[in-house]
Amino acid sequence: MCSVCGCGTESLVADAPAFLKVAAGQSNPGLSQTRTIRVERDILSRNNALAGANRRRLREAGVLALNLVSSPGSGKTSLLVCTITELGGRWPMAVIEGDQQTSNDAERIRQTGVQAVQINTGKGCHLDAHMVGHALERLSLAPGGVLFIENVGNLICPAAFDLGEAAKIVVLSVTEGEDKPLKYPGMFAAADLMLLNKSDLLPYLDFDVDACLASALRVNPRIQILTVSARTGEGLRAFYAWIDGRAALAGASAPMATDRDRPG
Repeated sequence: MCSVCGCGTESLVADAPAFLKVAAGQSNPGLSQTRTIRVERDILSRNNALAGANRRRLREAGVLALNLVSSPGSGKTSLLVCTITELGGRWPMAVIEGDQQTSNDAERIRQTGVQAVQINTGKGCHLDAHMVGHALERLSLAPGGVLFIENVGNLICPAAFDLGEAAKIVVLSVTEGEDKPLKYPGMFAAADLMLLNKSDLLPYLDFDVDACLASALRVNPRIQILTVSARTGEGLRAFYAWIDGRAALAGASAPMATDRDRPG
């Protein structure tokens, strides 16, 4: 059981050999608060060390890794399918899919011709760096490519777990309510980009866009925000330009260790 979020998980990379099974640490309800905090710190420290290894591996390959996070039903997979379909000729791409069960989303990705590895987390509510490291072993990462990591739908725990990504992208649907950045500030504070998705539904909803954007900027003044729709294509060119800029930086950067890469 994950002591950070309380989830229990025995995750595995779908269709992978048994050695790829990843068992999370287990918490004990009888632990003292001090002991619980120490366990949480140990879990995150180990995760950060593995994330640093993932980051170095990706950087050395010149691969841009983007971690997509959101609540369930925000439209992450639909956005990914649009992105992959329209930008497939620009960079080599691959996807790591995180879900508690099924490989439905990975199958949708594979139908575009892009390779995808499914991670099923069971009862777990987030991906961690260990899982992603094993998934990387299943992918053929071309130099200068883009790796999308679609995290488990959850606006809480994925914020705490570094996967080795270059940036977090939080997807918020207009059907969820404009107060989500204030309700789940950790996720929006950790994100580099916010995609306000399903904008085509705005005429049919009582959703205050300005209040939502103000809330996100209040939590994270540095966050970039784009309003998009996978259905109509609104805002997607700006999103692709954002990826293009990040990919250019990833391909040009020389491998070098940072404090974030070193075990804490």
